[in-house]
Amino acid sequence: MKVFVYNYRKDEDIFFQEFVPKYGLEIGYTAESPTPETCDLAAGYDALSIITETPITAAMMKRYKELGIRFISTRTIGYEHMDREAAAKEGIILANVSYAPSSVADYAIMLMLMVLRKVKSISLRSIGQDYTLPGHRGKELPFLTVGIIGTGKIGATVARHLRGFGCKIYAYDKFPNKDLESIVEYVDLDTLYANSDVITLHVPSTPENHHMIDRTSLAKMKDDVTLINTARGDLIRTDDLIDALESGKLYGAALDVIDGDRLIYYRDKKMEIIGHRQMAVLNAMPNVILMPHTAFYTDKAVSDMVEHSLQSCRMFADGKTSYPENPWILH
Repeated sequence: MKVFVYNYRKDEDIFFQEFVPKYGLEIGYTAESPTPETCDLAAGYDALSIITETPITAAMMKRYKELGIRFISTRTIGYEHMDREAAAKEGIILANVSYAPSSVADYAIMLMLMVLRKVKSISLRSIGQDYTLPGHRGKELPFLTVGIIGTGKIGATVARHLRGFGCKIYAYDKFPNKDLESIVEYVDLDTLYANSDVITLHVPSTPENHHMIDRTSLAKMKDDVTLINTARGDLIRTDDLIDALESGKLYGAALDVIDGDRLIYYRDKKMEIIGHRQMAVLNAMPNVILMPHTAFYTDKAVSDMVEHSLQSCRMFADGKTSYPENPWILH
């Protein structure tokens, strides 16, 4: 099977070299993103391996079908960048992947600790050789309640790893995980909002979840709450978050993603005007940490992303209709 790889990064090369022969595939690749202008690079191939950088629109699905593409695998958990309805219409099968959940889970806990212990402010003041204590007294996780929204693989791993800190854990999910019932207390969202000192988001980007954290939900949260988002930027309405931070409602926030980040992160923007005013406002706040969507970025996770994407292509080529947990086939 011939697979064309978009957004081929140098740091992925070692893993492609390992897994392409393992799964008996032939690949072509480009560092460019899939766009209407780069569709034809995939001519002569059977499948694509992509990431989330640009959307695969209905028009692109149609063109890929004309080029002979029958299968598209995204090297990501998120799949909102692919038009699933258009793919079904064109008869193109889509797949996403899973990867080591500890990568994002541990990063989320790291961000909690950084905000609670005011690491950003301490670091900035230390650079200026200000080593005074006032304003830097933090909070300790064992004496707080953490609310986890979404207890899939990543959210469940957050819960299991937080257990060692001794904090109380609330959780919300449409489909509660029975294996977590000895660790978390499942509650409705309003209860979680009203009683959590820290809230961490681990749900996908869907129309239902779009801006689930907004003025209304923020008002339901207890005062001095800390908000963590390592999932998707569009889960939070950023202007409402800024208002809540400026009013003092929130103790702080840490965002690995932010609405409108898709064409900003993973690019060198030195000496450029980014044109994202909300990022500038948030970056200026001493109790807010912005990270450039790197929670996933570990050796194990990147290896999993490459392998599971290629594995799904191999399985499709072999005509298999029953798939293991990795990768996930969308339709």
